[in-house]
Amino acid sequence: MKINKATTKALLTQRKTQNFIFLILALFFFSTVQAERLSLSEITLPPDAGNIYAHKIASDANSSDFVIFIKKQVPLHKHLIHTETIFVLEGRGIFQQGEEKIEIGPGDYLRIPENTPHAVTVLSDKPLKVLSVQAPEFLGKDRVFIKEPSLESPAIKATAIETDE
Repeated sequence: MKINKATTKALLTQRKTQNFIFLILALFFFSTVQAERLSLSEITLPPDAGNIYAHKIASDANSSDFVIFIKKQVPLHKHLIHTETIFVLEGRGIFQQGEEKIEIGPGDYLRIPENTPHAVTVLSDKPLKVLSVQAPEFLGKDRVFIKEPSLESPAIKATAIETDE
């Protein structure tokens, strides 16, 4: 039997398609899931922690995830290039975003656009515990604390927050 060029090309294309389908199926059935599972209730505040304690959960170029404990307050500040998403796990507080103030508690979700002044004051006896996701990756360089405006001159300064690293 003589096979012409067109038949050969068709057989090769069919074989490549079969190999590709086999590869996709193999990846689907034999690959492991790369998801991480973590119980946030197991992350606790160290006894010697200061007013603000941040426990880094994960970080990559796209985002950084923290469990943050606040004993008293987080002063008014903003993030120059980050959006921050907060989910309240424990405690209660007064959250300020811009000029608006709202009471927050367990189950509340907050999304803070970049360059938006925000602060929180704790109302509960126990610390406020939140899940904070910042995007893109947070390297600690874009947090700018803002002093409340005064008659003299409004000042802006960068301040470090204690972390577990």
